[in-house]
Amino acid sequence: MTSATDTPLPAITRLIATDLDGTLLRDDKTLSARTVAALAAAEEAGIEVFFVTGRPARWMDVVSNHVQGHGLAICANGAVVTDLRADGRLLTVRALERDAALHVVHSLRDSAPGTSFAIELTTGINYEPSYPPFHLDPGAAVAVAEKLLHEDLPGEGAPVLKLLAHHTEMPPDAFLALARTVAGERASITRSSPSALLEVSGLGVSKASTLAACCAERGISAAEVVAFGDMPNDVEMLGWAGTSYAMGNAHPAALAAATGQTLTNEEDGVAVVIERILAGR
Repeated sequence: MTSATDTPLPAITRLIATDLDGTLLRDDKTLSARTVAALAAAEEAGIEVFFVTGRPARWMDVVSNHVQGHGLAICANGAVVTDLRADGRLLTVRALERDAALHVVHSLRDSAPGTSFAIELTTGINYEPSYPPFHLDPGAAVAVAEKLLHEDLPGEGAPVLKLLAHHTEMPPDAFLALARTVAGERASITRSSPSALLEVSGLGVSKASTLAACCAERGISAAEVVAFGDMPNDVEMLGWAGTSYAMGNAHPAALAAATGQTLTNEEDGVAVVIERILAGR
């Protein structure tokens, strides 16, 4: 593990892929003036910037004014690619099959009693009565997961982007390990919250796999990508990119996956590296 100032940079950087919460955004969910300037300078220099986040597309207002030229973002841990310039229009969707989601629900009900669930659809989010309410989504339907995943009920068959599983007592990493053991053969399971909140996507869906597909469409190799992240849902992306940085505030799994470490999100760790990339040109 090397620092932001001595990690070898790629000979050519063509794309920067950055997580948002805990990475690009400060703890108050804002972008610093330094970070805004660094993103703009990167795009002006011809480097594409992709926001790659676990957030749904409808929660991208935190960066919608800073998309510069490209306007594309990978959301919901790789389940969708969205165009932020077109009011969050979904360009691609990699859905979680409802029978796979039900398998995860039943597996976790058996192995971790007390788990509650929410279902993130292309049309919004619905959740169980015992699930922590989403104050940003006041129109959500509330029912048991089996009902919410029924094709003819809330969502009217809309693609499922993520299943969310919450536990009030289990340690977050232990909950993740358990879920991967009992249901990992049917879905991709990760986490990005400091609490015991799991994010379940379609099998093979991750930030890395969708980013790799987007890069292939543009003729960009992994060696030409610099990635940033801080949590387990960033691990695959940090491992895929030719050069990657875990934040100073990162989870140990992200630190282990990255080729380098930068400063914390509160210290503009992403901007520090972008400035170094541009200075070396």
